[in-house]
Amino acid sequence: MSQVKSLKDLKRSDLFQQKGYIAEEWVDAVSGKTFDVFDPATLDKIATIPEMGREDTGKAIKEAHTAFQSYKKTTARQRARWLRKWSDLCLEHSDDLALILCLENGKTLTEAKGEVTYAASFLEWFAGEAERIHGEVVPTANLNQRILTFKQPLGVAACLAPWNFPIAMITRKVGAALAAGCTTVWKPAGETPLSCLAQAVLAKEAGFPKGAINVITTLKSVDEVGKALCESKLVRKLSFTGSTRVGQLLAAQCSNSLKKLSLELGGNSPFIVFDDAKIETAVEAAILAKFRNSGQTCVTANRILVQKGIHDKFLEALTEKIKTLKVGPGTQEGVFVGPLTHERAVEKAMNHINDAKKYGGQVVLGGSPYEGAGKGYFLQPTVISGMSKEAITTREETFAPVVALYKFDTEEEAIETANDCDVGLGSFIITESTPRMWRVAEALEVGMVGVNLGLLSACESPFGGVKMSGYGREGGRQGIEEYLTIKSMLINVAN
Repeated sequence: MSQVKSLKDLKRSDLFQQKGYIAEEWVDAVSGKTFDVFDPATLDKIATIPEMGREDTGKAIKEAHTAFQSYKKTTARQRARWLRKWSDLCLEHSDDLALILCLENGKTLTEAKGEVTYAASFLEWFAGEAERIHGEVVPTANLNQRILTFKQPLGVAACLAPWNFPIAMITRKVGAALAAGCTTVWKPAGETPLSCLAQAVLAKEAGFPKGAINVITTLKSVDEVGKALCESKLVRKLSFTGSTRVGQLLAAQCSNSLKKLSLELGGNSPFIVFDDAKIETAVEAAILAKFRNSGQTCVTANRILVQKGIHDKFLEALTEKIKTLKVGPGTQEGVFVGPLTHERAVEKAMNHINDAKKYGGQVVLGGSPYEGAGKGYFLQPTVISGMSKEAITTREETFAPVVALYKFDTEEEAIETANDCDVGLGSFIITESTPRMWRVAEALEVGMVGVNLGLLSACESPFGGVKMSGYGREGGRQGIEEYLTIKSMLINVAN
């Protein structure tokens, strides 16, 4: 077994920061309070971070607003050059960034490095989009008038990133904001602040001016910091990735200032396997869609719906494949399933497993915490089948390496079951029928559909949902529009 890596193995030690970042200064909290960050694989403390609050947040907002007055006047080409430089730096230091991410989040080094590459792709993508911001000339009914539109940055953007993809989610948000000409205040998750702080180091090195980037760190004062960002009239845009409950709270708190919102909230992704599917394709896609980041993704395959004609073969093939997945610390070679990021995730997963049993579910594989990898937050890869639709796994995201299988008869039943929930973020269809692919994709009430694959993410593709999964899009050409406002100009050309 290869040696477990630690922060001592960083090639560039300055990427490991333990302070907040305001106006190009690494700062402690005004209160002097701190919180600790732990490795979820070992439960060892790896950092002590400032517990920042309302006053710190106010300073960051003020600095970002001051910087906006000049930053909004920078050329799109200059902003694009800064973003490309930042992207290059991410790739240059991908090993260090991946190690930091692995230690605070728990995902494997291989997957962490993949996230770094994914994160860099957003910076490169929005570097290109920066120079494609343009308005239009509008045909007029009045021959004595000319109408044109142009786009301008909104102002200070607050970017709230989750713990499951702490690098990629921050670059997806702030890459678009900075490309548009907005300045930013970042609020990483308390469980995973180190990745965001490392990104701030590289963004500064890339050339972004003072105040364009500010990072507020907090674990216990999240409500206080969030409320300060929402209520500030200087913050004109807020982007949040997280739970529907918190998204609703933020939307309510932003109502008085009427700031623009992007909310990527909870999901309950159906993964639909039809009788005509290729078993190998279905299993490969299911493994990727379910076990990436140990099942802790926004679009993880939460409800796996399998048509009755292929159900037993698929269940057997999937179970056999899952048995080969190695569980352990993400820093160890060959590990495919790392620890969950926090203890609450294990408790929630066990609650879902036990609830499924009450509703007739049979545990085909796993079903309990995994004790063979140390004292971290490990859970056995689990497969449950046969529970009724009353089980919690039908209604809520499990956010763990727990596969919940449901059998269905017809295409219409699969669509009805898939749409029978309050959220609509991602979905997956496995079929060899092109007509069925179109019919089902159009009928699903979601923001994204994957066909014969287990990934829904690419910097070129807009990411977001419908219903209680929120609104707005990140990535794609649509992502930058979330940080812009359109201004119309009407001109009198009469003699």
